[in-house]
Amino acid sequence: MRRVLIFLFVLAMVVVTALFGGYRYWQSRLAAPIAISEMTLYEVPRGAGYHRVVADLAAQGVIEDVWAFRALARLAPEQLPRLRPGEFRLEPGMSGRELLELLGSERMVTYPLTIPEGWTFRQMRDALDAAPKLEHRTEGLDAEEVMALLGRAGEHPEGWFFPDTYLYHKGSSDLEILEQALTRMQEALEAAWAQRADDLPFATPYEALIMASLIERETGAPEERREIAGVFKRRLESGMRLQTDPTVIYGMGERYAGNITRADLREATPYNTYVIDGMPPTPIALPGRASLEAAVDPLPGETLYFVSKGDGTHHFSRTLREHNNAVNRYIRNR
Repeated sequence: MRRVLIFLFVLAMVVVTALFGGYRYWQSRLAAPIAISEMTLYEVPRGAGYHRVVADLAAQGVIEDVWAFRALARLAPEQLPRLRPGEFRLEPGMSGRELLELLGSERMVTYPLTIPEGWTFRQMRDALDAAPKLEHRTEGLDAEEVMALLGRAGEHPEGWFFPDTYLYHKGSSDLEILEQALTRMQEALEAAWAQRADDLPFATPYEALIMASLIERETGAPEERREIAGVFKRRLESGMRLQTDPTVIYGMGERYAGNITRADLREATPYNTYVIDGMPPTPIALPGRASLEAAVDPLPGETLYFVSKGDGTHHFSRTLREHNNAVNRYIRNR
């Protein structure tokens, strides 16, 4: 009986030692470097499960000890990452566990998409359609359908999307970027409106958005934005028409070929501020934060006119005579 007990004890010790050794070896294989010698781009497909990804990594030669990764799913499923779709940069020397941690993180490869201030919604959509590795869910839809997908059915899209550089990863959609830009513009407009001056000639945030788009299209010089806002404010208050060329161009749409004629200035469109009173019915571009802030805080003064000096800035005038002299100096002579 004693011999039997000794044998069982020895056998148990052998089994425990073997199990402990096997466990240590398994863990060492998970901690070993993956089988790549240079940076490798790997994509986790949308909807792919753990076993599919492990098999794919093995097929691509990224990992060798497939059994160790499969055993992890059976023996320690709580340690499995929640895989995220997208592209990941795999680095030489990375361990198997670091690989799994990476594939469950938000450290996907990202791509920039820049929407400049002053672009139109149409230009933004063209950029989205051309963006590589982006899921094009809105391609082929008209503006009304896009706004409906964004929960803003019946609203005109112009002006409602904040111009900025947006980062996306493979598997992101153009609709997601539009949602981000819409939220950013709503927040920026609300913040600007909360700091508005008391004597504005308009009463709603949307009208401020329209004004900001006019300012955005009139100048790229930061120091001029508030002064142009002041000119437009005084014109509205005095009953003058805004007479700003960018609204004529917007109203012409695709007919605009880089030049405005006298006939264009006389054409009755909803956006031609040489013909209509007050502001156009919608924004004409995507304004940036500085233009939003200028729209609600115009610079006090007496100027009513401005003309381009040809260097990106403007000459401002108080009287029509002074303005005509400036036109002769900066436009006709040139």
